[in-house]
Amino acid sequence: MIGVVQRVSRAEVRIKGELVSRIGCGVLLLVGIERGDGFEDAFYIAQKTANLRIFCDQAGNLNRSLIEENGSVLVVSQFTLLGNTRRGRRPSFTQAAPPGEAHALYRQLIREFRNMNIEVKEGIFGAMMEVNLTNDGPVTLLLNSREKKRESEG
Repeated sequence: MIGVVQRVSRAEVRIKGELVSRIGCGVLLLVGIERGDGFEDAFYIAQKTANLRIFCDQAGNLNRSLIEENGSVLVVSQFTLLGNTRRGRRPSFTQAAPPGEAHALYRQLIREFRNMNIEVKEGIFGAMMEVNLTNDGPVTLLLNSREKKRESEG
């Protein structure tokens, strides 16, 4: 599972111009679900996102987490994060999980945030969405649950 974490002062999702979800201070999480991902990947991405120290303390240092800030998360599925561009000009999406499998893990990811009492807003799985945000900082980080698996194996 891949996550693009963006610290935001605001973010929203619209479909055909109509507002679907909106948050203020918090994190926009774009998530791509890969073939072979499971519930442990959703847990890892949620825990990592919630506990990353990407918010400023009173001294202006990145020392506070989403949990400590009582911030919100806007979760948006984005299978294109799994696009392989190594060959040719057209990305290959064969590594993306099938829609049914991906949707179940997307729902699990949202449950993981709610289990931590984090306010969660979401896009519409599989829809063409317009995502608007004000990236605060800017702060943008990439997460990959496969990195955790590699760390534990080696």
